[in-house]
Amino acid sequence: MQLPRFDPEAFGRWSESIARYMGTAKFIVYMTVVIAAWFAWNTLAPERLRFDPYTFTFLTLILSLQASYAAPLILLAQNRQADRDRLTMEEDRRRAAMQKADTEYLTREIASLRIALGEVATRDFLRSELNRVAGELDEAALRREKRARTE
Repeated sequence: MQLPRFDPEAFGRWSESIARYMGTAKFIVYMTVVIAAWFAWNTLAPERLRFDPYTFTFLTLILSLQASYAAPLILLAQNRQADRDRLTMEEDRRRAAMQKADTEYLTREIASLRIALGEVATRDFLRSELNRVAGELDEAALRREKRARTE
């Protein structure tokens, strides 16, 4: 006998939706209402209409069945979430490594620009050099004038 085939991804999505629903206040409220109605019916209804008299064996069976299916569905949903988290962490690590490499590259480029700028004459340097040369030319012109007067 061959078991039916199913799509693991569809089953996983279905289990996640059930696990997500079971983790809501809505589920707890509905479950509480159903159990309260069950108790009320099976304790207050006429004896012939009760389907699960006191000790509520059938209710216990139903809740055990629900728990036996809920636990593996929740585990499956957690495993799928863990897989997604692992992929996200790997992607984050990859992006962080790329950003680190980019940052290191930019740091090296800035350092090389600083070194290159250290070799380039700045405006202030040129101004001071021109002032120094102009001063030297003025002094040389004054000396020539003095020599020309003395001759």
